[in-house]
Amino acid sequence: MRNRERGVTAIGWLFLLTPIVIVGYAAVRLAPLYLNYMKVTRALDQAATDYRSGGDPESIRRSVEKHFDIDMVQFPTTKDMKITREGDGWLLEMEYDDEAPLFSNIALHVSFDKTAHAGGGGG
Repeated sequence: MRNRERGVTAIGWLFLLTPIVIVGYAAVRLAPLYLNYMKVTRALDQAATDYRSGGDPESIRRSVEKHFDIDMVQFPTTKDMKITREGDGWLLEMEYDDEAPLFSNIALHVSFDKTAHAGGGGG
């Protein structure tokens, strides 16, 4: 007798590939958010490096804003940044949420939090 097993059917492929396609599409939708976060991270780190010897909060904020302008960061703004005194230096903190629409009324919500130490002995 002949064996009739031939492999995966079209419906089987549909069930196998659908989750992979959805995860891939979600990754494509999230990529710009993470690229923007990388720009924010780089701007905070560079500003913190620029002000290793100290500085005031307003000059640090202007430095971050210049880096945002160079990297074309539209969101978040420097108004969303918290600068607090920490010992001899400053603690720069950028905490924000972002969303990427997925399907219809379904969106992916991502929370970002980055801190950097400027001045003093923080590192």
